[in-house]
Amino acid sequence: MTLPGASVPADKQDLRALVILLSVVFPNIAGFGVVIPLLPFFGKAHVAYIPNGRIVGLSNIPRVVDAFARRLQVQERLTNEIRDCVHDTLQPLGVAVVIEAAHLCMQMRGIQKQNSVTTTSAFTGIFLNDNRTRDEFIKLISTSLH
Repeated sequence: MTLPGASVPADKQDLRALVILLSVVFPNIAGFGVVIPLLPFFGKAHVAYIPNGRIVGLSNIPRVVDAFARRLQVQERLTNEIRDCVHDTLQPLGVAVVIEAAHLCMQMRGIQKQNSVTTTSAFTGIFLNDNRTRDEFIKLISTSLH
């Protein structure tokens, strides 16, 4: 999958600023197979990228989150698929994705922990190689973390 709509050249300006979409809310049905009943998980995604010559309309990032969240899914794969889609489409300097979700399998069955939240993260490029960039992203999203 690629980002809906075409990515566009970033004018003649040097657009290398951090672009972050905070708290993109999504629902999902966890797909663990036939042994475990399908129960929903829901949460929010924080998605960032640093352009490298191409940008995309901001509404396209939530569309990607929604498209992957509509599938039977596990949170770890959802996180990686969003990261890979943004990275493959825009080829930015780096992509960062953090997802926080409440899983009804944890709240209704088994351990029954009502306030538990699972957080997953996935990074590429400068977010992997530069601690300062990754720390800036984490600091900026920390006010939105659960």
